[in-house]
Amino acid sequence: MKQEITKHSVKLFQEKGFSETSIQDIVDSLGVTKGTFYYYFKSKEQLLMDIHLRYIDELLDFQKEIIENEQTCRDKVVKIVGLIIGDIKSQRANGRVYFREMRNLKADNAEIIKAKRSEFREKLERIIVEGMESGEFRHNLNAKMITLAILGVTNWTYQWMDPSGDVTVEEVAEMFADFVLHGIHV
Repeated sequence: MKQEITKHSVKLFQEKGFSETSIQDIVDSLGVTKGTFYYYFKSKEQLLMDIHLRYIDELLDFQKEIIENEQTCRDKVVKIVGLIIGDIKSQRANGRVYFREMRNLKADNAEIIKAKRSEFREKLERIIVEGMESGEFRHNLNAKMITLAILGVTNWTYQWMDPSGDVTVEEVAEMFADFVLHGIHV
C-alpha cells in the first residue's frame, strides 16, 4: 500500500502541485482512509521527502555503478548523461516532482537532498578533472562549469522531452554527450 500511496501522490503532485494536493485528494484517489495514509507517512511532507530520497539515491547508485564499470572518462560522462535522461524518461512524473517540488521540503530535509545532489555533481566533476589530467579532455577546462553545464542541459529535459516522440532517449543522450564533449565548432 505504501507504494500505491506514493504512486498516486506523485501523479497528483505532478498534475496539481504539492501545495494544491491534499491528503484527502491522495486517499480519495486510492479509495482508502486517512488512517491508511498516516499508517505509512507522518505527513505529506514526509511523503515528499521519501519521493526525493528514493529518486536521488537511485541515481547515486547507478552513477556509482557507471564510475566503477566504465573505463574511460568519456564513457563515464556519456553513460551519466544517458542515466539522467533515461531516468527522466522512465520516471517522468517522479522526475518532475523531484525537480519542481523540492521547494516544499522543510529546511532540514532540503539540506539532506541538496547534499545528495552535491554528491552526484561532485562525482561527475571528478570525472571531468580526471579526464583533464589524463589528457582525455582539454586541460584548460573549468571542471565545475562543465559539470554544471552538463547537469543543466540534462536535468531540464524533464520539462520538454516526450519519451514517445521522434527522438529516443538514447539519441538525446548521445547528442547531449557529443555537444558537451565536442562543442559545436567545426
